[in-house]
Amino acid sequence: MFHKKVEICSMNVTKKLLSFWIVISLLFSNCQAGAKLLKDELIKPLNVILLIGDGMGLAQICAASVINGGLTLEIFENIGFIKTSSSDDYITDSAAGATAFSTGEKTYNGAIGLAKDSSSRKTIVEMAETKGLATGLISTCSVTHATPASFFAHQLNREMHLEIANDFYGKGIDFVAGTGKPYFNLEKLILDGYKITTSTSKPTLNALEKNFWFYNDSVSPPKVKERGNWLAQATEEGMRCLSNNKKGFFLMVEGSQIDWGGHDQDIDYVTSELIDFDQAVLKAYEYAKTHPNTLIIVTADHETGGLTLNGGSLKNKSVKTNFAHGHHSGIMVPVFAFGPGSHLFRGTYENTEIFRKIKNLMGLQ
Repeated sequence: MFHKKVEICSMNVTKKLLSFWIVISLLFSNCQAGAKLLKDELIKPLNVILLIGDGMGLAQICAASVINGGLTLEIFENIGFIKTSSSDDYITDSAAGATAFSTGEKTYNGAIGLAKDSSSRKTIVEMAETKGLATGLISTCSVTHATPASFFAHQLNREMHLEIANDFYGKGIDFVAGTGKPYFNLEKLILDGYKITTSTSKPTLNALEKNFWFYNDSVSPPKVKERGNWLAQATEEGMRCLSNNKKGFFLMVEGSQIDWGGHDQDIDYVTSELIDFDQAVLKAYEYAKTHPNTLIIVTADHETGGLTLNGGSLKNKSVKTNFAHGHHSGIMVPVFAFGPGSHLFRGTYENTEIFRKIKNLMGLQ
């Protein structure tokens, strides 16, 4: 009987010791997780790169991933979803969608940098300029198109290209790349301090100057099959030039023609442009890995085409698809984030929150 009591007592002590060490381990693990979360919350990004895949929904991403054998986007661990409706329609257009990102305001379809009552709203680029940060805009379409325009212009209608271009002068944006040269007054750009370059391949730019890199002399850009890796090159060059400002920078990069492929209901067009856009995401990711004070956000203004994937082959890297139509849809689109503050982009929220999160993280007014 005595031996049995000793054995029972010993077992109880062992269980208590085991429980004690389990509790300690859990506390230590939670402390580490808590410390990491606290660290993430305390570190503010010096630089923010917002990459917008125009018309890029989950089906487009999945299709491109199968065809390409994976995407850079799949590295990102902080993922959320945004609701995309405009102030006057469940289905947004790119102008209202980009204005939500740039000003934090829901507005009517077609509006550029305006609230729904048509009053002007200060954009995230204008706020960054006021704070003395470097700023940049890159797009695979005309700089006066809806998405890039919404970050610097204030016009009633997205088709007012000459008026949109006129809003550009005096803004102080440091790096611009895209098409739309005929809309701009080159003498005004030069007086504004810009070094103007027209080149289909990566030029040698002076990071100490303000640079406006036109892809060509036209308002129309070519598809990626003719354009090559221009977007990735422009993103790389933009980050290099903007890095010259020690106060930090804000850069918006748009993969415009994912949307155009959706309107054409052309899956090859969609996926080739999305894979090209993902190469720009890779350049940003590589930069952020060596500059840990950089936050990357990748999202879309809306989905285009109502795309569904009905089958495919991972082995053959092929997909069977169906477009419901050639227009925008109202489904939520994903947000991918990496870097300091990226945890704040988890969850489901309105597209206007992209602006507010960036504004708060960068301390803009």
